[in-house]
Amino acid sequence: MGAFQSLFKSVFGKKEMRILMVGLDAAGKTTILYKLKLGQIVKTTPTIGFNVEQVEYKNISFTNWDLGGRDTIRPLWQHYFQNTQGLIFVVDSSDQKRIGEARDELNMLLNEDKLRDAALLVFANKQDLRTAMNAGEVTDKLGLHNIRNRSWYIQATCATSGDGLYEGLDWLSNELKKRKNRVIVSPPQHLGSNAALLTPGFGSRQTPDAPRRLCGLW
Repeated sequence: MGAFQSLFKSVFGKKEMRILMVGLDAAGKTTILYKLKLGQIVKTTPTIGFNVEQVEYKNISFTNWDLGGRDTIRPLWQHYFQNTQGLIFVVDSSDQKRIGEARDELNMLLNEDKLRDAALLVFANKQDLRTAMNAGEVTDKLGLHNIRNRSWYIQATCATSGDGLYEGLDWLSNELKKRKNRVIVSPPQHLGSNAALLTPGFGSRQTPDAPRRLCGLW
């Protein structure tokens, strides 16, 4: 990670972003956090509470909040939602028995008013395991194609090797930079409900009833 910091660090206005990283227990959140922070694997134990670290990438300083994923901890997630600009949801792609539980938790997060403007990055983690679902299968299981009014992206990852992590951060950093520079103009009310809108996060001109151009890729 030090090489990335040296390459992309600039004296011109480093951007500060608040990122929330959540997911079920044992999905690999803490391993991902410290792989990004230190560039190495750190032996972890189940997170009780949270870990918070600054990760610098491409002139953006991400404040990463890694919240514990046990079911007794999840009700506490809501206390960390305020001012979140990016949501990283980590999924254990090899755990098909709990993918439904992961979908339910993700839907809960997406319905939170405080997270309504957060860009969504899904890490389909543990791709090194033989039983892992690929990113397309995880997309279907989580119902990502049903997401509306939010930009999202799914990235296949392996936390232990680092594969896919920086590709995911590339998308997230670019998305958040675009939002910083975007000016949203509301259409005149006399145009009615079929007025064309510039939809935040998608960059395509469309009517409210038109099929949405999805940002999820694999």
